[in-house]
Amino acid sequence: MNVTLGLLAHVDAGKTTFAERLLYHSGSIRKAGRVDHRDTFLDSHEIERARGITVFSQEACFELGEKTFFLLDTPGHTDFVSETERGVKVMNYAVLIISCVEGIQSHTETLWKLLDKHKIPVFIFLNKSDRNGAEPERVLNHIKRKFSENAVLFDSCENIVENKSLLEELAQRDEVLLENYFSDSCTEELVLKRTAQMIKERKVFPCFVGSALQDIGIDCFIKALETFALGNNKENEDFSASVYKVRYDGKGTRMTYLKIRSGSIKVKEEIIPGVKINEMYICHGEKLIPASKAVCGGLYAVTGPGELVCGDEIEKGKVTKSPYEFYPMLSAGLEFDKSKCSDKTMMGYLNILQAEEPMLMALREESTRQITVRVMGEIQLEVLKFVLKQRFNIDVYFGECKILYLETIKNPVVGRGHFEPLRHYAEVHLRLVPTERGSGISFSSQCSLEVLEKSFQNLVRTHVFEKVHKGVLTGSPITDIEFVLLTGRTHLKHTEGGDFREAVYRAIRQGLRKAESVLLEPWYSFEIEADSGFTGRIMSDIQRMYGSFLPPETEGNNVIIKGEAPVESFRSYPKELMSFTSGRAVISLRFCGYKECHNTEEVVEKIGYNSDRDTENTADSVFCSHGAGYAVKWNEADSHMHCVSSD
Repeated sequence: MNVTLGLLAHVDAGKTTFAERLLYHSGSIRKAGRVDHRDTFLDSHEIERARGITVFSQEACFELGEKTFFLLDTPGHTDFVSETERGVKVMNYAVLIISCVEGIQSHTETLWKLLDKHKIPVFIFLNKSDRNGAEPERVLNHIKRKFSENAVLFDSCENIVENKSLLEELAQRDEVLLENYFSDSCTEELVLKRTAQMIKERKVFPCFVGSALQDIGIDCFIKALETFALGNNKENEDFSASVYKVRYDGKGTRMTYLKIRSGSIKVKEEIIPGVKINEMYICHGEKLIPASKAVCGGLYAVTGPGELVCGDEIEKGKVTKSPYEFYPMLSAGLEFDKSKCSDKTMMGYLNILQAEEPMLMALREESTRQITVRVMGEIQLEVLKFVLKQRFNIDVYFGECKILYLETIKNPVVGRGHFEPLRHYAEVHLRLVPTERGSGISFSSQCSLEVLEKSFQNLVRTHVFEKVHKGVLTGSPITDIEFVLLTGRTHLKHTEGGDFREAVYRAIRQGLRKAESVLLEPWYSFEIEADSGFTGRIMSDIQRMYGSFLPPETEGNNVIIKGEAPVESFRSYPKELMSFTSGRAVISLRFCGYKECHNTEEVVEKIGYNSDRDTENTADSVFCSHGAGYAVKWNEADSHMHCVSSD
């Protein structure tokens, strides 16, 4: 039976050390490495060892009894939460590691909410119990209050029937156990079976106390893992899988990483129609172990399916896209010596890295020749700089991180695009409909197949999604818009492959020019805990930074303030808070989505984007008369259209 087990933690909670002990005690490695010795089995990348943090998710495998565990170690820094999210989606179980000293940190909350969203069963390990200042009881109570009252301390998973306090806690959460508890008929077999089921159903979150560094509590945890982790029993169902990672090896071979959700697949079999798996491996640290068959519950790296990307879900030979919650809020310009590397070559390098980290979204602005990337923070830029040097031997420098604004529209509007230079022809009418915040770009068609055949409708859809379309206020990416195909037209002789691309781009752009645009900015949700004497100052600061908050809560001598605020004004506040409270405050920040910008006019003026001068993204249409094409301005083009559609 295969089980995918994820490791998650806030930075410096001891996750890597815990992983070393887990692999060592299970017999998977001969020696447990140490982060400070830079000899860990996982976190083997040079930059990970230099910084002492996990940057890239990595796999290992070990066996406990009849169960094979595929371990997925995920990054703990907030800058790499996108990679963590992709990993969470393929986990059967997760281990959340929390320090007994620092307790729940801001990123711990983010990880918990991510696990909760995807309904992943969680084992909790309270680490560093040997350290000065360790308070496992306090941290456990905090977990119960903040995360779930179903967090239950396991001091052992043997003879639970004799452990009256633990048995009582478990019985309170399960009717079958409760009935047997009151009738004094609980057996060890029944307790273990019902507990395993409760853990899988997230009715119980088992907690363990120990020290990975001192090898305390690891045996108890491993015994619990072997006893309580269950498989999904889908070995005999049709094949399905998820793509959670893409990497290029040292020879430039693309490796696609799969979680097998059901069924199995062999080397040389088709994963999707027309695409075969050439090679298959089980990953154990840096070692690739050849495999001939991938089976349900396991993680595998394969070569061959270059069309698949991170987030793809494969079922019955079809591919669907999985949505993500975490998107970069910042962008940064990239500078390099163009006598040593052309823009085209650099974009090629970035496209390789973008296959590995889809949220990078590298873009070259034709008018300014500036290349930008999207990132979560400064640490990610440092890693990107290191990787470009290590893999492609190119030195790069990044400008200041800037807030990544987005644009949408306020009301529905119809955009029309016509492209008809000599011997070319395509016309497209799209209705642009604003959708709910965070929904992104979507597409649908109300156009009859008798008017525009399926292949051309598919082309329209492709061109809607194939690029990042700019808004007209600041040139920022557009979002939260549904594009509805109303009608379109081709020419039997003159329509060429790229004609619909031109027509679609112009239709989108014309619609945006007609519409009332809305500038969006990223917002944080926050929670601040500080001495109640700072309440007035903190609330005043929040209002000054255009934020909002709920009525303050009190806990002993402390006040807890929860609210939301723009990233632009609030991202430097943690340093300010630590300064005036002399470090005696705790603040957690979590991206909570995009909202209407609080200072639109100021931002628009500062960016200085002029949509009329952006010839790369024109809203004008091209028509043909007397054997020559001519341009018609976007605000005059509707009356020239060949198709009819109502606004």
